[in-house]
Order: sequence, then structure tokens, then C-alpha cells
Amino acid sequence: MQFAATQHARASDGLALAYGIAPARKAGAPRIALLHSLALDRSFWNGVVTAIDGQAELLAMDCRGHGASGQDAGPVPVRRMADDLAAVLDHAGWDRALVCGCSMGGTIALAFAASHPERCTTLVAIDTTAWYGPEAPKAWEDRAVKAEAGGMAALLPFQHARWLSPGFRESHPQVEAAADAVFLANDVASYGAACRMLGTTDLRQTITAICMPTLVMVGTDDGATPPAMAEEIARRIPGAVLQPLEGARHLTPLERPAEIAAALLRLVG
Repeated sequence: MQFAATQHARASDGLALAYGIAPARKAGAPRIALLHSLALDRSFWNGVVTAIDGQAELLAMDCRGHGASGQDAGPVPVRRMADDLAAVLDHAGWDRALVCGCSMGGTIALAFAASHPERCTTLVAIDTTAWYGPEAPKAWEDRAVKAEAGGMAALLPFQHARWLSPGFRESHPQVEAAADAVFLANDVASYGAACRMLGTTDLRQTITAICMPTLVMVGTDDGATPPAMAEEIARRIPGAVLQPLEGARHLTPLERPAEIAAALLRLVG
């Protein structure tokens, strides 16, 4: 199973939001909504879709400024990104779903679960954080400025050091190449807006009100959102479960799609 033809919803501000649905094999199957990492798009989830193999209905959107969605030079508060998912679910006719996000998508998923709790049956936050720390505004501003000055290619070596473990990069060069192609195609202004959103987001207090079942997953070698950040999310959300993925780096849906798929299916089974 893979995502069907692209559909477009409209955000509250009129921006086009692209998404695709991978159908389930049986009617009435559980529904899972997926949010990708910064500077990638919904193809980020292809390996997970393959591993789930029609046992659930999957919806993946291109976050604003990414993929086939409209460009947005910002400012973009995280609540707007969460509301975008609500608009996509409305367009697709989905009342609610398990909501799963990785990295930037995980931060958006946290905001969605807090602001639209009636639409989020279960929350899965992967390789992500509620807050990047006191130095985050400057660090993310520097990253945005680097892209604006030198294009997305200027950031690629930095990404390669963080995305995937060395062994996986060597044995699966096609996975990294596909991610590279999406990354390099990003609209630079929209990327800068997303960077600045991440640098200024602090959901530490917001997530304490989340009450749906929550799974927090993280690669044990993740240097971008280290395990300590995942541990803090799990501490702040009542009843949250933490699942480390041994030896993986920052983008575990690319590196460990079968394990991610198995976790999602356990939660909806």
C-alpha cells in the first residue's frame, strides 16, 4: 500500500495543504494521521506505510511550506501548524485518529493533542521535543540564516551527521538519497519560517494537560532531540510510555520503519 493521489485541503488562512491517504484493506480499520520531519514531506512515511500493509488507514500531510503544500514565509506559530492538521482531517472526513509525528511533526503532534484533544485518540511522539532549550531561538535563527544565505545544500552535511546511523547510511544509500532530494527542493523562506517556529516553541506546560494514551519513541543515538528530551515529554504527560530504539539516530521512521509500524499497530489493535 502507498499513498493515493494528492488531495488538497485549505487552512484557515486559505493556504493549500496537500495530503494523501493509504487505504486499509478492510472497512472500519483504525485511522492514523502522520506528520513528517522538518524539510521533508509525506513520502517520509513510505517505509512505515509499506510495513503497516493496509492494516490501518493512513493519512499523511505535507506541512505548510513543505512538499506540495503552499509556501509560507511566516511567522508560523506551532498552533497554526496543529490547526492545519485539523483542517486536513475535516477535508478527509476523519473525526479523529491516532496522531503520530516525528521531529518537527512530533512537536506539531504535541500541540495538536493539546489543542484538539477530542480528535486525537492516541498520541505518538517520535524523535522530538516540547522545547529545544534556552539557546534554541539563536540556534534555529542561525540555521534559517544559513539556508537563506547558501541555499538548502549548505545544510546537507549537517543533516547527514544527524539523520541516520552510519551503518544504515552505508547499507541503505537510496533512503538517504530520497530524503536529500526532498530536502534540497525545499522553499528556503518556508524552511526559515519552520526553523523559527521550532526555536520559539515551548510546550512544556501545555503538554501536562494531555490525557490520551501517549507513546514517546526515540533513537538512543539521536543527537538532534536526545533521549533526555523524550524522557521529559514522557514525564510531563500523565501515563506516557517511553520506548527507546537502540542504536538509531534522529529519523527512526526512515531507519526503523518496521518497529514504528509495529508500535502503531499495537496501539490501534
